[in-house]
Amino acid sequence: MPPLIAVAHGSKDPRAAATIGELLAQVRSRAAGHSLAGLDVRTAFLDHCAPSLRQALGATDGACVVVPLLLTAAYHSKTDIPAHIASATSLVPALDVRYADTLGPDPLLIAALERRLAEADAGDARRSTTSVVLAAAGSSDPAANATVAALAAQWQRAGGWRAVVPAYASAASPTPAEAVRALLARGGTVVVATYLLAPGYFADKVRREAAEAGASVTSAALGAAPEVADVILRRYAAAARPDVQAVARAQLS
Repeated sequence: MPPLIAVAHGSKDPRAAATIGELLAQVRSRAAGHSLAGLDVRTAFLDHCAPSLRQALGATDGACVVVPLLLTAAYHSKTDIPAHIASATSLVPALDVRYADTLGPDPLLIAALERRLAEADAGDARRSTTSVVLAAAGSSDPAANATVAALAAQWQRAGGWRAVVPAYASAASPTPAEAVRALLARGGTVVVATYLLAPGYFADKVRREAAEAGASVTSAALGAAPEVADVILRRYAAAARPDVQAVARAQLS
């Protein structure tokens, strides 16, 4: 069973790395329930923190699965990480790197968002009169922002909220504050669901600006929610399927 190298964006804010550590501890603890008992889970970062993805790949012998801890497919998943992988495999031809999909979109992430809203005391809100702003980091890649908008539409259909609208903390519009004000103008209550993996600059910005715009509550980042850990294991299993199936067969024999 190849090791899982979970690669996060990285941040100067120490809360972010600590949260990624908690999330990967959750991944390890839940691996047995996915027929992945004993899975070797390693951490890497694209910036600000160690080890770098290049260092993590350099310490790997043979096969591994790189799982990007990213909620949308944009520059980092489409260009940055593949470049690191190509560089590592050119230096070590025996290195067999399987590259998994990004975490989003996935229905389990909606369950994680619901969990965080409930923890922020929004779970008992009257859904027919409460709107949700799905606040993502935002990207210069329109396809990434469209993925967030599609997730918002899916959540509105499934969740029974009055409305679920996307918003972006950078690079796109509306901003979370703009979305909150627009929804409040229609009446009812507005809550903000933070669609970020870890605390840091963007999460703080979303919380501050949403409160100033009149949002009732803003949920915490997804962090070590068990649903997020399960998505990581899903992505790993899909990318490593031949090896995972062989381990599962050995466990059942």
